[in-house]
This record gives sequence, C-alpha cells and structure tokens, in this order.
Amino acid sequence: MVTRSFNNHGDREFVMSHSLNSKTPAMDDPMLRVQAENDDLVQRVNEQITLETFDSTDQKVLKQLVEGLGDTRGLVRLRFAETLGEIGEPATPFLVEALANHANVVVRRAAAKTLTIISDSSAVPNLLHAFLNDEDTVVRSSSAGALARTGEAAVPALLEILASNEHSEDIKGHAAWALAFIGSEAADYLYEALNAASLDVRCAVIGALGHVAQEQSDEKSCNLLVSALTDPESVIRTEAASALGQVNYPPSVPHLILAIQDTDLDVRKAAINSLGKIGDRSALEPLQAVLNDQQEVVRILAKLAIAQIERQSEDDW
Repeated sequence: MVTRSFNNHGDREFVMSHSLNSKTPAMDDPMLRVQAENDDLVQRVNEQITLETFDSTDQKVLKQLVEGLGDTRGLVRLRFAETLGEIGEPATPFLVEALANHANVVVRRAAAKTLTIISDSSAVPNLLHAFLNDEDTVVRSSSAGALARTGEAAVPALLEILASNEHSEDIKGHAAWALAFIGSEAADYLYEALNAASLDVRCAVIGALGHVAQEQSDEKSCNLLVSALTDPESVIRTEAASALGQVNYPPSVPHLILAIQDTDLDVRKAAINSLGKIGDRSALEPLQAVLNDQQEVVRILAKLAIAQIERQSEDDW
C-alpha cells in the first residue's frame, strides 16, 4: 500500500508503508485465514444456491461446508448449517461421516443439529449410534432431536431402546421425548405398542398418545387414554390421567372423577389436576368431597382445581 505525505516545501513524497511482498494480518494468523476462507465459501455457495447453479454432486465443496461447521464463530456455524440444510439430502453422507468420526466435538454437535434440519431417514442408523454411544452429551441430545424430526422412520428403533434393559434412564427419557415429539406420525406403532411387555415402552406410549390426541383430536387415542386409567400399573394410570388433562377431553371427566379415589397417590393428584384443567362443573362436588382428605397435598390440589373450574365458569359468562 502507498501513502502520500507533503514536506514543508510542498514537495510530494511517496512513502511505502508496506513492502510489496508483505502479508496482511489475516494471512499471518492461521485462524483469521481459515475464517476468511469460510466466509468466502459460504457466501459463494449461497449465491450459487440462489442462482440455482450449485452443483450438489461436488464432493469437495460438500466436505468443505461440513468442515465449516467447526468455525469458532457461532453465527458462522449457524450459517453453514442453514446452507447445508438448503442443500438437503446430498449433504447427508458427509454429515453422518462427520457425526461418526470427526475429532472436533463442535463439528459433531453441529452435524447432528444440521441433520435435524434435513430430516433424512437414511441418517437414522448413524443418528442412533451417536445417540447411544457418543461421549459428548450435547451430541447425544442433538442426535435424539434429529431422530425426533426424522419422524416415523425412527419409531421402531426408539421403541427398541425403551424396551431394552441395557440403556440408562437418561437415554430412555430422550427416547420417550422423541417418540412424543413424533406424535401422530407414529400413531400406528403406538397403538400396537400399548400392549408391550415393557413398562417403559407402555409408559412412553401413553405420553405419546396424549400428543397424538392433541394434534388430531383423535378419538381412538383419547379412548385408549381413558382405558389406561384402570391399568394394573399405577405409573400408567398416572400418565394417562395427566395426558387427559392436556388433551382436555370432556368425556373423560367421569373416569377422572373415579380416579380421585385411586389407591395410588400420584394417580389421585394427576386426576385432580386434570379435572381442574378441563373445567367441567360436574367435578365440583367430588372435588369438594376430598377437601377433608387425610393427604394434605390432595386437599391443596382439590382446592386449586375447584378455583380453576369456578374461574373458567365465570369466563364463560
């Protein structure tokens, strides 16, 4: 770069501020150089996507985009993820390879999150492996999120995880959440699995059926939840009572009223809470009857439920 200065006599002088072969700071610093290359790459690819000139078979560029997920700047990583999401399924093989083998945990995390955007069913085996085996908790939870977004294709594997005695409660909790997130897409599997031998599977299925009923106002799911109020397992009865409150299914009110007298305290609590949420005035008298219950928590919840119902009645006017 050349700068100009003037001496006292007004003579023009030229002073070379840098030698012609000197490097810019960005070239001197490896990190800045990589960042500059990443900025150029993601801008160029996005322009090509906009102009519909991007070559989705260019393996070199796809690998470079996946490597860009390791950029130290969060917003830039997001931009790379969104770009790969725009490219879609052609990027899946490179993302699952990074998810399985990349040494940089930041890249593995971002790869799982990007697969959530793409929702490619072919990634399910790789996502399952990462979910069950990766040493990083963020990679595992992000893989569970990607499985949830993948939908029906992930359901059989999630049910297998729930049925197994080999997995931790944390893993099973994530699997149950993913199953519930999938919801109506998994309905046929859920109906079949409701009679599974595994209590963990049945419990997760009841929770997921609640989501199905909410999404579709599904009569079959609602009736199955009502039937589950008399299940031999108290945890199933509790889950069903809670789900019915979320669904707000008025025909369940008489059954929830009966559940107030269940032998299990958790079932009673869930039934009282759900009656308050549904707001049917026919529940007032049964709830008032337990205001003198031996269990303090039952008395408190009944009082709250009665107040909820009365408040909803006032709102209806």
